[in-house]
Order: sequence, then C-alpha cells, then structure tokens
Amino acid sequence: MDAGGGQPSGNLALDQTIERTHNYLLRTQKDKTYWIGELMVDATLVADTVAFHHWDGSVDLNWQRKAVNHIFSMQTDEGGWNIYYGGPPEVNATIKCYLALKLAGVPITDPRMLRAREMAVHLGGVPRMNTFSKLYLALLGLYPWKYVPCIPCEILLIGKWFYVNFNEMSSWSRAMLVPLAIINHFRPVRRINQEFSIEELFPEGYHERDLRLPKDPQMFTWRNFFLVADRFIQVVEKLKLRPFRSMALKKAEQWMLERFEGSDGLAAIFPAMLNSLIALKCLGYPDDHAHVIRARRNLKNLEHETTNSVRIEPCFSPVWDTAIVCIAMRESGIPEDHPAMKNACEWLIKKEIRFRGDWYYKNPVNVEPSGWVFEFENKWYPDVDDTAMVLLALRLISTDNVQSRNECFNRGLTWMATFQCKDGGWAAFDKDCTKSILEKVPFADHNAMLDPECSDITARILEVLGKESWSVDHPQVAKAIDYLRRTQESDGSWYGRWGVNYIYGTWQVLRGLSALGVDMNQPWLQKARQWLISVQRPDGGWGERCNTYEDPVYKGQGPSTPSQTAWAVMGLIAFGDSEDPALRDGISYLIQTQNPDGTWTEHETTGTGFPKVFYLKYDLYRISWPLLALGEFRTLLQSESHWPRDRVHNQVTTE
Repeated sequence: MDAGGGQPSGNLALDQTIERTHNYLLRTQKDKTYWIGELMVDATLVADTVAFHHWDGSVDLNWQRKAVNHIFSMQTDEGGWNIYYGGPPEVNATIKCYLALKLAGVPITDPRMLRAREMAVHLGGVPRMNTFSKLYLALLGLYPWKYVPCIPCEILLIGKWFYVNFNEMSSWSRAMLVPLAIINHFRPVRRINQEFSIEELFPEGYHERDLRLPKDPQMFTWRNFFLVADRFIQVVEKLKLRPFRSMALKKAEQWMLERFEGSDGLAAIFPAMLNSLIALKCLGYPDDHAHVIRARRNLKNLEHETTNSVRIEPCFSPVWDTAIVCIAMRESGIPEDHPAMKNACEWLIKKEIRFRGDWYYKNPVNVEPSGWVFEFENKWYPDVDDTAMVLLALRLISTDNVQSRNECFNRGLTWMATFQCKDGGWAAFDKDCTKSILEKVPFADHNAMLDPECSDITARILEVLGKESWSVDHPQVAKAIDYLRRTQESDGSWYGRWGVNYIYGTWQVLRGLSALGVDMNQPWLQKARQWLISVQRPDGGWGERCNTYEDPVYKGQGPSTPSQTAWAVMGLIAFGDSEDPALRDGISYLIQTQNPDGTWTEHETTGTGFPKVFYLKYDLYRISWPLLALGEFRTLLQSESHWPRDRVHNQVTTE
C-alpha cells in the first residue's frame, strides 16, 4: 500500500516508518469516522469510586476485587501512590488508595498496607490532604464536617456586581463546586461501621488541632481573611441563619440539572460527574429516577473492566484525538480526499457546538456560537484549544460539501478569535478568568480555580491565524506576539500549561510563530532553539517529567519519550534547517524506536490536567505526534530539494 500517496521513497527508513503508522491508524479508526485513545491516570479515580460505593451502599464485591487489584498494581516501591508515572508518592493519592483498600477489607496487617500507612504518615497524613479529599472523608464520617471549608450554595446568587463571584471561577471548578455546594448543605454522613477509622493516618494521633486549616504566618493576608470568613460561615450553618438558602439550593439544583443536557455527565469530567451523583442522592432522588440512572451510566461508561482489573478514565478525548490524527495523517502524505479523511472531516463538522454556553458570561460578544469540545458531548463548554486544533484539521481535509466545511471553519475561527484576553493571550475555556484572589479561598487548594491565558494555547491560536494568512501587524496578532515575548523564560523556554512542560510550551510557541512567517533568526527565538538543543538526551530524544511543575530546575530532564521528542523535533523544524544535527538525531531516535506495528512505546505521563494535582497520559500521543514530526521533516527535505538525504537513512537499519 502506498499510503503516502506517491511520495518519493529515496529515504527508505523514513518512508517505511511513516507508512507503518499510516497503516496502524487506518486500521484503528473507530466506525471509520474518528479516533480515540485512552486517557490514563493515577489510581485515585478508582479509589474514589470504591469509597463512593461504600457510602452509597452499592458495593459489587466482584467489581471491588478488580478495583483492589488495580490499586495495588499502581503502588510504588516506597509504599505510596503517585500522580504521574515515575513520580514520588503523593499524600492525597496515597491516603485515598489506602482508604479504598481498607474499605474493601484488605487487612491493615497486609505488608502492602503497612508500607502504605508508613508512607502516608511520612507525607503528613490526613491533615495534609486537600479540601476535596477531606470532603470525601467527611461523607464517611472520617473527618468532621465543621473542619471542611464551607462551600455555600449562595455563591450562585452573587452576580457581576461583586468582584469575586461564581462565574469568575474556571469552568471545571464551577462544575465541581455546584454539586459540592449541595452536598455541603446536607452534610451527609454514612459510616460503614462505628469501629471503622483511619486514625492511624494522623502522624501525631487524632487531635482537633490538626483538623483546622493552618493560617498564613503573616496576620493580614487574603488567605487568613477567608479562613476567618469560613469560620463565620460555619457558625451561620450551625445556627441555620440562612435566609436565602432555599432559593440558592434550588438554583444550584437547577443549574446542575440544566447542564446534564447535551452532555455525557456534568461537564463530561469524572469529578463533576461523581459529585453530581452524590448531590442527586442528597437531594432525595431515588435510584430509579432518570437523572440518577443516567448519572450512574455516564460514570460506568468511563470504566475499563477486565477479568481481574478495572481502571477509569477522567473523560473521553475523541474530538481532540481525531483532529490531531487528521493533521498528522495529512502532513505525512495521506491525501485530503482519502475516505478516512473525508469521514473524519464530516464527523468533526457534526461536532461543532452551535449553542451559547457558559462561555458567554465572560465573553458577551455578538458572535455566532461555535466551537468544539474535547469529549463526545459537552455542549455547555466548547473550548478554545480544541477549537484551534479542529480548525487546523478542517483546513487540511476534504468533504463532499465544501461549502458546509468552509462555513463551519469560518464560524469557528471568528468565535475563537473573540476569546483573546486583555494581556494578549488566550486561555482554554474562558476569557480573562484570572482573579487571583480566588486562589486564596479555603476550598481552592486543588490548584485549578482559574483559567489563565497561557503561552501554549496562545501560540496554537497564532498557528491557526498564520495558516490563514493573518499578518503579524494585525492588532490581535501583534498583541499575542508581545504576550509571548513577555512570558518567555530567561533561558529561552516557555512554560507549557496543557502538556509536560517546557518542551511542550517551547515547541508550540516556535511552531505558532513560524506559521505566521516571523523571522526565526531573531535572538529571542534562537535562544529558544538553543534551549531545546541543550536539553536533548544522548540517545537523540527528549524527555521531561511532571516534577518541573513543582520545581523548574528539572525542566527538560527525564527519560526520552516519543511524544516529547516529536514536539522538540517540530520546534527545530520551525527554523527550516534540515542539516541541524540535533534535528537529525531526533528524527533518527523516532525511526529507531518505532515498534513493528507502527506505534511507539511510551510509559511517561506527558499530558497536564491541573499542574501539581492531576496529570494525563494520552495514549495516542505516542503515535500521532511522532507521525506529524516525521511527516513535517520529510516535507522540509522535499522543500529544500535535497531529497533523498543520506544521513538519516544511513543511521537507521532499513527493513
């Protein structure tokens, strides 16, 4: 099969590597229309689900056995559980997993439990857990509700007139907090039995002095202000001095139910979906109610259950994955009218969101609703990043109805452009969602209250605009470039918000600016190039771990991975020099490490959910990004009229 549509085959190794991946992806297209890879995460989702089933009284012993196997399979050698591959044990994950195993009946004398207990205490134990984790403990009577920061339903009643209001939070925080506010009102406790406890996870024994959130050492800080406010609210809750509670509770319920519609669960993400099911139970919805049945089904759909194990995805990623695969396939030689491309194009067009969702609050412009989401169905929350990626795909692939595609593309482009923030960047879901005071509220310790603009998304928007021939002198483009210049690190790199980490951010910025036709020989861009080269590993690849979000001293360090190598390679391709030794070594690494079936092996976690809290391993990243990098390198060689190139060919044993 000539999957590359008649491309030159002088460099046999490069051609064969690309063709193997083409064949693999064509075989694995779902229903001959879209692609989807699994999102692999830590063990906490399974642990949370075990705890929920015990709270709910819906334990399936066979399912629980599989959950226990999965949790133990992810225990680290040190005895705890981490939140990314190869990372150190983390306190929330370790205690959640220990609790789930104990609830499931694993004896605390089991050597694995003893090691887990020792690690949990070493990490600071229950007092060091974040608010959302403590709330789940409170549901089981393992933590006093009065020491869990209050999330009052009345936050939904606060409008734009107040500087800090509900809609200034990130979209995902809103989706998680509304059901939590309902739960907070009822504060249900369902103890498994009176003897069950996890007091052994308090380093100095169970004592109320360890339950209250610590204050800042300085007296007058926003955190201390909100902690005092929380104590006041707790008193109000206890005395039931809540004149607007009935109205607020009803609004919270209506808000939640309204956003069930057109979505695979609330916001189509696991935390909000699980919280909403608990909230429904608190509100008195019976198990046979349609909302409860649907909520359970949506959660169940996220599970991957085998004979001896069960794992859970946080959400699905078909739109994102399909767009990236389409771009990679086209840029590596698959014709635009190939049936797989045409079917994917039509599927993406059907996934356009023609609904004015929650984004309108922060971006109340007169624009025709458009945009795309990450998941199958999530109409309330189209996002800028997915929209940009879909637009990059649509411009490369064909459909029988060209007019429909063009209209869809133009709507999406216009909609996306309106989300530029005040300082020139773009964020993921909302516009100017940056009021840092919200990060000081007691329940904001999940590090995701805001949705700030970031360099990687901004650069992806510029890539779209550049490919659509927007000038660097266009006011929006010029403002965005200025934003990127201001956010560049002193060593030349850029922080990556949605991918790990500086390799991701740096690649995307260089790619976006190159698409605009910016002079890549400018010193600030050459500095970025040199940074990429400086962190290349001896094997020719690139790698970086999630610990860079904790401490940038680790930036650019980690085992080589196919996805991060591909990003770095494409960052270097932006400079248009096919003779660059670092670029050629990176290409050779990708060719040499490909599996016979056209895939690559990648264990590391290279996707970011919430920095320092939650990370993602996109299973298709190890395939689609290397394919795109190899395809673009081949195009670079052809454009320089230097085809074939012997050096890459000679470094690789061809089949």
